[in-house]
Amino acid sequence: MLDLTKGKFAALKRLSDDNHIIGALAIDQRGSLKKMIASGSTNEVGDEGIIRFKELVSEELTPYSTAILLDPEYGLPAAKVRSKDAGLLIAYEKTGYDSTTVGRLPDLLPEWSVKRIKEAGADAVKFLLYYDVDEDVKINEYKHVFMERVGSECAAEDIPFFLEIVSYDANIEDVNSKEYARVKPHKVIEAIKVFSRLEFKVDVLKVEVPVNMNYVDGYTDSETVYSQEEAAGYFKEQSEATELPFIFLSAGVSAELFQETLKFAKQSGSSFNGVLCGRATWKDGVAPFAFSGEQAGREWLQAVGQKNIEELNVVLKESASSWFEKVKNRNPFVSS
Repeated sequence: MLDLTKGKFAALKRLSDDNHIIGALAIDQRGSLKKMIASGSTNEVGDEGIIRFKELVSEELTPYSTAILLDPEYGLPAAKVRSKDAGLLIAYEKTGYDSTTVGRLPDLLPEWSVKRIKEAGADAVKFLLYYDVDEDVKINEYKHVFMERVGSECAAEDIPFFLEIVSYDANIEDVNSKEYARVKPHKVIEAIKVFSRLEFKVDVLKVEVPVNMNYVDGYTDSETVYSQEEAAGYFKEQSEATELPFIFLSAGVSAELFQETLKFAKQSGSSFNGVLCGRATWKDGVAPFAFSGEQAGREWLQAVGQKNIEELNVVLKESASSWFEKVKNRNPFVSS
């Protein structure tokens, strides 16, 4: 169960709807977003293009989201134009990882601290960690110590710590492959167990779904890896692996598949508490923005982007569970 201070509880409420469900929008991408914009543009794309697209997403879509996740490098202008009712999460990690070093080791943005992120107006701190539960013990111990530091920093500043875990296998290059799909449930579920431990001081886990839905019978036209019964069992096992609130990331799948996945999770007995949904909501708006300009990007967001979020909100209302039920010390907050 989650043991919250009154400060953290108030912050989580700002990030949630009235039913304590998180329907947050994520656009903390940096290098990958720059590549997406550049690939659709005939002109050189500088930092201004990234900053402006984030602003458009924030302006147009936060009125329909409970919160937005941004990065401090390009995203602070977007934070200023978000809906007044939308909470704010800010990423603390340096984007990507050094591919020349073994272990996909985490790193912090050197100009930032949790204190400074809070002073910038954040309601929560998010950190993305790449994690292979079966990797070398020294590598994983390094990551454990790193997360203990971040968790302690967040506790000292009385701000919620959202840990995003992205699983991988050090010996499998393609995480979208059938080979990785077979081991993904183990990788995802065991990582959740590790970082649910008290020493990491995590308040909310942002996690992948435990299977690749593109290999679930009935959700694909190609060869399957899991029957629907097996997939449902993994969703249930994932939910039972932690007592902490957890939310799903979209991992860049289509809006339609993400919504169907959430419905499947609910049917499987998952007690997930919302989403932090990124590319599934806005990625197809990059092309009109990059190729035709700001107005075209805005119009896409006002039409398709808004539709994606509104449809997602309907699914969340029907499928997600309240994180309040996972709070250990609920009584002091009942009247809050």
